Amino acid sequence: MSDKILKEHKECGGKNIDKVKRLENEVLGEEEAYDLSELFKVLGDATRLRILFTLVKGEMCVCDIVELVDVTQSAVSHQLRVLKQSRLIKYRREGKSVIYSISDEHIKNIIAMALEHVNE
Repeated sequence: MSDKILKEHKECGGKNIDKVKRLENEVLGEEEAYDLSELFKVLGDATRLRILFTLVKGEMCVCDIVELVDVTQSAVSHQLRVLKQSRLIKYRREGKSVIYSISDEHIKNIIAMALEHVNE
C-alpha cells in the first residue's frame, strides 16, 4: 500500500487499515470494470433483455423472435447484432435460416439472477 494511501487512510480514522491492506489486490481493476460496465450497458436495453429472455427458452430464428418480442424485424436484427458483438448470443446457419441461441450458461444465470432480484 502506498505511503500516500496510508496517510490518507490514517487521516480518516484508519479503523480498517488491515482490511484495506488485505483487500487492495482484490479490488476490481480498471479494465475489468470497463468490460463489466460495457456488459451492463448492453443489458440496459429492454428490447435486448426481452430477446435474451426469449433465447434462454431455446434457440430461435429471427421471425420467431419478432413474433415473441413484438418488434419489427429490423429492430430485432439490429439488437441481435449488438448481442452478437458482445458475445452474449451465437448463431448457426440452417439452410437459408439463421438460428440464434444464448452463447453460454453464464448468460442464462445472469438473466435468471437479475429477474429473481427484480421479483423479490
